[in-house]
Amino acid sequence: MTDIKFDSKVLEAVAEALSPHADDMFKDRAGHWMAIVEFGHVERTEPGIEGDKPQAVKIRVTGIEVAADEFTDEKLRSQQRSMYERRTSRGTLFENKQSA
Repeated sequence: MTDIKFDSKVLEAVAEALSPHADDMFKDRAGHWMAIVEFGHVERTEPGIEGDKPQAVKIRVTGIEVAADEFTDEKLRSQQRSMYERRTSRGTLFENKQSA
């Protein structure tokens, strides 16, 4: 199993995309925001032959677009549900229905 680690560096383009939402994110401690996110590979760590640590990959957010209105938010949530159902239906009776 591979561990996943997030790189904390925020790229300029990512900061610019998040900037219009920063005040709302600061004010709403329980908030959630839907977004389309792109990750990029930063590094990988392979344990030694007798190492007891699992292999790991570090990724960084390289692109993001946050839903700016309720219409877009709902479209992204709907897409997320569809992707989740497709991913979790493998090996079930619903697998073929999700592929259609």
